[in-house]
Amino acid sequence: MYINVLGAGLAGCEAAWQIAERGVRVRLCEMKPHKKTPAHKSDNFCELICSNSLKASRLESAAGLLKHEMRMLGSLLMSVADSCSVPAGGALAVDRDRFSKGVTEKIKKHPLIEVTECEITELPEDTVTVVATGPLTSDALAEKINALCGGELNFFDAAAPIITAESIDMDNAFTASRYDRGEDDAYINCPLNKEEYEDFHAALVSAERAPRHDVDVMNPKVYEGCMPVEILAQRGLDTLRFGPMKPVGLRDPRTGHRPWAVLQLRTENSEKSMYNLVGFQTNLKFPEQKRVFGMIPALKNAEYVRYGVMHRNTFLDSPRILNADFSMKANPDMFFAGQMTGVEGYIESASSGLIAGINSVRRIKKMKPLILPRETMIGALSDYISNSQTKDFQPMGANLGILPPLERHIRDKKERAGEYAERSLQCLEKILEDI
Repeated sequence: MYINVLGAGLAGCEAAWQIAERGVRVRLCEMKPHKKTPAHKSDNFCELICSNSLKASRLESAAGLLKHEMRMLGSLLMSVADSCSVPAGGALAVDRDRFSKGVTEKIKKHPLIEVTECEITELPEDTVTVVATGPLTSDALAEKINALCGGELNFFDAAAPIITAESIDMDNAFTASRYDRGEDDAYINCPLNKEEYEDFHAALVSAERAPRHDVDVMNPKVYEGCMPVEILAQRGLDTLRFGPMKPVGLRDPRTGHRPWAVLQLRTENSEKSMYNLVGFQTNLKFPEQKRVFGMIPALKNAEYVRYGVMHRNTFLDSPRILNADFSMKANPDMFFAGQMTGVEGYIESASSGLIAGINSVRRIKKMKPLILPRETMIGALSDYISNSQTKDFQPMGANLGILPPLERHIRDKKERAGEYAERSLQCLEKILEDI
């Protein structure tokens, strides 16, 4: 008895681990290192392509609640992430190389996980299968998935640049976490005054972008959460100041006042030798990135380890295709997990892999599927991707708005979030006792 898992990204590795930990053999198929997508560079599993942040840590937040639920359910990825975290204020960010290496080692050492390094071009029919090949699924397999599911939606995803720490002009920057949450040096803040910001904005909206020859062919949608900064800037002069360059919660020690706008840099590794430009995913041509971003005073001499890139991304019309346990409505032996199901974000993807892995075991053992209640963040996400009433389905990350309303109205935002978290954990604790 065994289960196939296709793809060794965040969802695939979490699914494989959950299956193996329940005593069932896993055949984990991954096309690395023999073949990589344009966005992948490492040979290791669970490569973090965009940001190295796993979002907020505090329990009184949607992302923090989701991570806590995953820890309670024995998540492999949360265990590894906690062991290789780097300073990020109120967020959980990881050393991306240590994270990928740590997950890879755990997976390859598990006695019930057999790793096959090859490209899969056909959907297996020999046993229960979890498809977690991600938003960059290879063309051959994507065609098979498209045929099986009767259609797919395409959009584009973008990654932010990474620069060296030593090239940041600290005379024009300061270290601080927003609202003084977390470590003082969690972020390097690059302030701009009103004139600097307006000059930067003008250059950004007129900068030359890299061509995307397949846009007209695929007619993709650009997901809001991954909107290139130059597209966002076109919506208005102050859009960035209320988005990725918002200065609230920060005070420039040189002036004693809040800056007009701020670009935050977050550390990429534990050595703090590399930093990424937070919220600056982009499709500008590489020379244009260096020119335009160099107008930010702290980045005038920045050296780029990786320029921002834009790449194809794919997700299913899941409410029509999937059940809440992530199995197909038309074929319950076939499960899907990860971003391709319409959950948006690293941890959201991993959580779907966790649930798909657990339920693939329950399927092969002819047990009732485990469907968590909507009061939990994992259950709410599972409900969102499977709710047949959803129209114009779009990817969704963890947020308190998808949880059922509380029985009593609480005006204070922090207190209300805490009440959501307490209710969720009580529900999950009861379920864990029952199973």
